[in-house]
Amino acid sequence: MEKVNKVLLLMIAMAAIMLAAVGIDRGMQAYDAWKWESERLVRYEQAYADVADMQVTISQLSQDQEAITAFIEENKSYFETEAGAGEGWGTSQEDAYGKFEEVWAEQDLPEAEWSEELDVSGDGLSENADITGNELPGNADITGNEFPEGPDVTGNDVSGNSGVSSNDLDGYTDISGNWIEEGGEISGNTLTERQEIRSSYMETQMQNKIDLEVIAENSADFSDISITCLGDSITEAANLSNTEDYQQYSYPSRLKELLNAESVTNLGIGGSSIGRYWENAFVDRYKEIPEDTDLILVMGGTNDGFCMSDKDIGTMEERKAGTFIGDLDELMRGLRENYPEAEIVFVTPLPNILHDMLKKERDYLLPQSVLVNIIIQLATEYDIPVIDLYNSNILDTHDAAVIYNYMPDGVHCNPKGYSVLAEHLAAELVRMYGGDVPKEQE
Repeated sequence: MEKVNKVLLLMIAMAAIMLAAVGIDRGMQAYDAWKWESERLVRYEQAYADVADMQVTISQLSQDQEAITAFIEENKSYFETEAGAGEGWGTSQEDAYGKFEEVWAEQDLPEAEWSEELDVSGDGLSENADITGNELPGNADITGNEFPEGPDVTGNDVSGNSGVSSNDLDGYTDISGNWIEEGGEISGNTLTERQEIRSSYMETQMQNKIDLEVIAENSADFSDISITCLGDSITEAANLSNTEDYQQYSYPSRLKELLNAESVTNLGIGGSSIGRYWENAFVDRYKEIPEDTDLILVMGGTNDGFCMSDKDIGTMEERKAGTFIGDLDELMRGLRENYPEAEIVFVTPLPNILHDMLKKERDYLLPQSVLVNIIIQLATEYDIPVIDLYNSNILDTHDAAVIYNYMPDGVHCNPKGYSVLAEHLAAELVRMYGGDVPKEQE
């Protein structure tokens, strides 16, 4: 009996030790999680402050051609290394647009505007500027994720629940933003390749001319289509909030006019992101989209990029909530399940100089292209078409002329820039819905 008692006591002691070990392990995990949350919060608050300072600096420089040109030149070597700038980048009229006549001599397009009289009023930063440092939970490793080599999303035909027919895409640009020359060959699939061909200002001017032609000859009927735009401050036009009735300048408002749509709901909130890093995450508020919406546009990722590290991105295999991949997957799945009759289109973020400026000082930041590839890959899985602004090379603020003319704080548009953005999105929707394109693009 005494031996039995000893055995029982030994078993109890071993169980107690095991429980204690489990408790210690859980305690250590909880401590590590708490420590990471604390460190991350401090780091992201600092990123928020740094981005705000950079926006103010760029806003001041953008009012002077020589000043903003010098700023780009000063940082050009870093952008070339990280963002893949090429000879089309130039930082003066002579450099930036020197290849213009050579490449598209027949196009009647304006040179960059450097007029001292250029109106940049109303572009001041507001408290709602889209610069919130994003709190990104998670410890997942990015290794093992497979991203497509190119940005193209196949199968982008939009079938109609909304009474608009869908035809094969044709013309100079496809849904991924690839520039197609007259011979039908794609000239630059990625941002890096397209930067090597021409500057962003040149590309923006060329593409805008084509977009306006597509819109002018549109035969698709959007008059009974309700559209909802889910996004951040670029959707809200929050940087213009000091201007009376500022949302009239937002791309959703302009989109309604261009397409003659029945209605357009603007669900853009400054400082919000796709994932659950701060309040108003897309994944937490997409159910605010009206139930009778026919077309949903989701444009985001800028804020996510300002603070995204390899601990926050997650993995395609796990798709854990609280990581970018996990939350984006939940958002796409939720949109599909909750709005089965609506067409859903994702829009990748525009490349911006602020991201590279932050990355220059914070080597833990991931390139914007990583987020873009994730958006494209998951959208492909859910059969969601993508308008790939990032790889289109339009409105890229690594180009001084783009900042001066369209995006005076380096990330947000002025009214003219928002109009160009709306015109491009409208033209892409016309192509997706089967509207006619100009004859020279057939």
